[in-house]
Amino acid sequence: MQNVEKRVIELVQEKLADRDDLFIVSVKFHPNSVLEVLLDGDQGISIDDCVQVSKFVGFQLEEEGTVEKAYRLEVSSPGLDANFVNQRQYEKNIGRNVQVKLNDGTKTEGTLLAVEDAQITIEETIKEKGKKAEQVARIIPFEQIKATKVLISFK
Repeated sequence: MQNVEKRVIELVQEKLADRDDLFIVSVKFHPNSVLEVLLDGDQGISIDDCVQVSKFVGFQLEEEGTVEKAYRLEVSSPGLDANFVNQRQYEKNIGRNVQVKLNDGTKTEGTLLAVEDAQITIEETIKEKGKKAEQVARIIPFEQIKATKVLISFK
């Protein structure tokens, strides 16, 4: 299965070679024979982009006989509530409110201000009893992060 995933990554990169705004989030061949390709873009990704990648990858896999058994190819975006899996997802979400779950099990929320090679900076609201809430910048190393996702607001 790893060979299939590797080949799919190569094919997607080939299809997206002229699209610097789009990127691969993940490729996974699940045990239930679903080949899942998650894509994203700096400004989001359209259904048409997913369709084009799906057609290209599906055609190439069939031509090459890369997958030996029946499978279902799914190409989509990760969805708004999905955890980030690569640095580029952090970068595209600068300025948005995020929830960061740390390895120790604690969670923090705030506005994603910056992304660097080894860390992110969020601005969180600290409210102490009897005091006015204040905004504090907090640096969080990637090695301490278990999961991060965009907070969805319906205001």
